[in-house]
Amino acid sequence: MKIRLGYVGLSKTIDITSSKTITYTNYLKSKDFNKIKEIIITNLNNLKEILIYNVKNNIHFFRITSKLIPLATISDFSFDYIKPYQKYYNEIAKIIKENNLRIDVHPDQYAVLNSTKKEVVENTFKILEYNYNILNALKIKDKVIILHIGSNVLGKENSIKRFINNFNKLPNHIKKCIVLENDDKIYNAFDTLNLCNKLKIPMVLDVHHHICNYTENINYEEIFKTWKITPKIHFSSPKNKTKKDFRSHNDYIDSNSFIEFINQIKHLNFDIDIMLEAKFKDDALFKLVRELKYKTNYKFIDETSFFV
Repeated sequence: MKIRLGYVGLSKTIDITSSKTITYTNYLKSKDFNKIKEIIITNLNNLKEILIYNVKNNIHFFRITSKLIPLATISDFSFDYIKPYQKYYNEIAKIIKENNLRIDVHPDQYAVLNSTKKEVVENTFKILEYNYNILNALKIKDKVIILHIGSNVLGKENSIKRFINNFNKLPNHIKKCIVLENDDKIYNAFDTLNLCNKLKIPMVLDVHHHICNYTENINYEEIFKTWKITPKIHFSSPKNKTKKDFRSHNDYIDSNSFIEFINQIKHLNFDIDIMLEAKFKDDALFKLVRELKYKTNYKFIDETSFFV
């Protein structure tokens, strides 16, 4: 069983972000599009630097920020964020391809495909198209856009029906990218797996959400089998054990809980990519690696990959 570890959004070590932005209100004050252009170029250059850092440290798995292009998903604002910047996308795409990096995206909380509000659903369509366009500009073959099922208005059954109805309205090129994730309050792993099987799309298991919103006897193998490529998992640790903060992510990963989970799935013998959702990003990844090397006999291939 081969496991690769990844992290989300930005590097704490080199302190670079590709999420610089401007509010729509501030843009309207000047309507100076050069400000947006400058931010886009800065973000794309910073993403390139983060990926160069990842390559040098053998980090093969990374989630890019959904805020890469400022104002791209504002409902009444539209501009071309691909062609004028193709040179920058091409430079990043080259790094991704030459180093066989796995890159995915996870739209923020404003993407609610099963909302009862028409304007929210329409904007979700725009958000999904934006994320697809970014992955496409980066020449990523196996495009993954991770979504939660979303709203629970009018009950679970009706909400799932709305999701299916709106999912079927998506263009085929986006449908092929959607991966569903269980959440920590409403749609547990069992709900999510059932919907994924109905839609014939992959499911990403969020282990922390599964603990928060527990379902007995979930079949990990069934979840992994929903994937045509290497399955991925989200793993995080609670901020602390109090009820108030348990759902929040910790700065780091609890290595004992991580090892315990690996022990639960290792008999399945699936290669797995694990996205670490920790506040301290790559610092948390490398701290976990140091602890795993001390506490286990995992055979490390490089700085972030190992056999169990």
